[in-house]
Amino acid sequence: MEPEPDPRTSVVVITRDRCHELIATLAQLTALPEQPLVVVVDNGSTDGTLEAVRSAFPEIQVVPLDRNLGAAARNVGVRAARTPYVAFADDDSWWAPGALSLAADHFDVAPRLAVLQARILVGEDERVDPMCTEMAASPLPRHIDLPGPSLLGFIACGAVVRRQAFLDLGGFDDLLFFLGEEMVLAQDAAAAGWGVAYVDEVVAHHHPSPIRDVAARRRRVIRNDLLSMWMRRPYPVVVRATASVGAQALVSSAARGALAEAARRWPEARKRRRVLPPRVERLVRLLEAAPSS
Repeated sequence: MEPEPDPRTSVVVITRDRCHELIATLAQLTALPEQPLVVVVDNGSTDGTLEAVRSAFPEIQVVPLDRNLGAAARNVGVRAARTPYVAFADDDSWWAPGALSLAADHFDVAPRLAVLQARILVGEDERVDPMCTEMAASPLPRHIDLPGPSLLGFIACGAVVRRQAFLDLGGFDDLLFFLGEEMVLAQDAAAAGWGVAYVDEVVAHHHPSPIRDVAARRRRVIRNDLLSMWMRRPYPVVVRATASVGAQALVSSAARGALAEAARRWPEARKRRRVLPPRVERLVRLLEAAPSS
């Protein structure tokens, strides 16, 4: 018997100038038995991405942007989707057959669940992403109304969200642009009473693109970690974190660049500052105190 389409979940894909990889990813997504609505949000590509997608997949909804919004482009995609649940994919990631229906089943019976993190299999050899191994062993308290270990962060390219919760929380913060944007959203979800959980049986695939600037990524990770603390953590934590990056900047060009970029964003970060409630701050500190694997 042929599997039935599942109308509960859409997939939002963000992309920029990775036409070849995107086409391969869309072939995987359009072959899923759930037959999800796929929304591609293009971050101002100049490599013919729009024309290629429209030609190869005329059934796919394409949202062209005139500038690169980074991770915040996912917010545009979620607004365009009309299903109760929305899965994210990048142009180098996709979902396993049946994963979206399984995720939707979990959302259906867990009304407090805002974000479901899947197990991500990386590369041709399908090794488990080390971050997923850490999330499966989360030291945070377990909750019987959630389908797996509780989290205060996630990996967007292997996550499914409850659409209305995501929109109510404001989506991904555009100040961070890209890399690490998930942490602030997960912390805000916890502050609002929502749950974020890791579910090992839901599977996504990620074949990281070779087209990436490693140095720029390292600088952006440091910058966004700092900005996230400036926007959500108590001032004593902010001071210690800033001093730590300042010390690193004496010997690291990545830290120097990150500190300079964060400093330029401080006025806007200060406007968006909402300190986490004490109960969430305690959970963040529990994670920070946990031994690294």
